Amino acid sequence: MSFEYDYLVVGAGLYGAIFAREMTDNGKKVLVIDKRDHIAGNIYTEEVEGINVHKYGAHIFHTNDKRAWEYVGRFAEFNRYTNSPVANYNGELYSLPFNMYTFNKMWGVVTPEEAAAKIEQQRKEAGITEPSNLEEQAISLVGKDIYEKLIKGYTEKQWGRPCTELPSFIIKRLPVRLTFDNNYFNALYQGIPMGGYTKMVDKMLDGIEVRLSTDFLSDRDGFMKLAEKIVYTGPIDQFFDYEFGPLEYRSVRFETEILDKPNFQGNAVVNYTDSKTPFTRIIEHKFFEFGTQEKTVISREYSSAWKLGDEPYYPVNDDKNGQLYARYREKADSLSNVIFGGRLGEYKYYDMDVVVARALDAAASELG
Repeated sequence: MSFEYDYLVVGAGLYGAIFAREMTDNGKKVLVIDKRDHIAGNIYTEEVEGINVHKYGAHIFHTNDKRAWEYVGRFAEFNRYTNSPVANYNGELYSLPFNMYTFNKMWGVVTPEEAAAKIEQQRKEAGITEPSNLEEQAISLVGKDIYEKLIKGYTEKQWGRPCTELPSFIIKRLPVRLTFDNNYFNALYQGIPMGGYTKMVDKMLDGIEVRLSTDFLSDRDGFMKLAEKIVYTGPIDQFFDYEFGPLEYRSVRFETEILDKPNFQGNAVVNYTDSKTPFTRIIEHKFFEFGTQEKTVISREYSSAWKLGDEPYYPVNDDKNGQLYARYREKADSLSNVIFGGRLGEYKYYDMDVVVARALDAAASELG
């Protein structure tokens, strides 16, 4: 059977764009389709009042993987943006990540020794030896005061369940520093593509056929006949018509508004860590690119329960969903002509640098 294309890539996000670029550069004929009316998936940025607005939530590229950093650098020049969020707890402002500024504001301590002693004192008072959930893990890392003010409310809003019911691994990556370093990420490379992510992905897709507003699942059989292999970056359970039941996600809702002022909050990211404020954070988009525009654009983020038809954001990687994903994965592995990739195709929360690496590895594997 002859095919019109070597590869049909379903999804014009980061994974799909990189895979398509690699295959095209190696002489393969590729078609990229996406059910949305734009490229770039969830890293899509659109220009509003001269500001690149992150439509599906803030994305900051950070990595220690030189290969990933150099690869994206082929398609965009990155600025020197450093992620330094601020936590707002009922009007009290604290530095994130948790560092000496945070400890000084919380306890009045001045030296790293004093901060470490305070954390150790609160850890001992809590009597936690082997943390069995997120609450116990957080208290053992930073003490009860910081947990109560800066972690508990935010995390419970984000995941929609008590911290005592969440696994401890969620918070193990939490940066805690006995220094005055305000850089949230322990990453050698970090920044935002100048001109926005959409411009970067557009360059990745240069010269490649792309069809937007095109839903693969609406004519699966027809699309499967177009190419020798399918690269599918949508939800893996949806590909199999939810045969074993739907995998669970958390979703996010955004309220974005243009304000007739140059500066709303003075920082790109402010987390609202109390439980009463309904949103988890406010993003002021211009500060990702050191903007000096006369107006500003902000987005309030509301974490929400997910149901079929909603946009899936964060996989719920608990035991139940892990077992369910394993069943879909087994079924996926039996298909020799379909590659499942990306956050939804592999049901994993991936940072962007890992998506880059996964796409490059998948392409290299195909090319032998």
